[in-house]
Amino acid sequence: MIPISPATCDRLATAVRQCRICVDQPYAGRPLGHAPRPILQISPTARICIAGQAPGVRANESGVPFSDPSGMRLREWMGVSDAQFYDARKVAILPMGFCFPGLDAHGSDLPPRRECAPAWREPLLRQLPDLRLLLLVGSYAQRWHLP
Repeated sequence: MIPISPATCDRLATAVRQCRICVDQPYAGRPLGHAPRPILQISPTARICIAGQAPGVRANESGVPFSDPSGMRLREWMGVSDAQFYDARKVAILPMGFCFPGLDAHGSDLPPRRECAPAWREPLLRQLPDLRLLLLVGSYAQRWHLP
């Protein structure tokens, strides 16, 4: 088991940000069709965790999760400011797939890559000892976390 500490959490987040499993060792279909850019936000002090699908095209371009109209709506629903939402000490953001998965033939986002969750989900969630709320956004997160 990976011990919980800010340094351990930072090392794990760095490892995720350097991950290339979907390109170098894909086991769930074809390799990701573009350079991976894993996006997450985590701190061992976070009390809320947003478990979303995967970053969209805007998040992929900016490196900022939920930086689109759906993110504005989510913050409104939660009743939090941008500063509160993007404060990793309070809110962790751990999508089911850490990279933008690309677009399908109709221009819609593809589903999250299936390599991410088995590789990273449990070690990351263990770094959140003060977690009080896991907000499941989307069917992939719901299927993973709910029986």
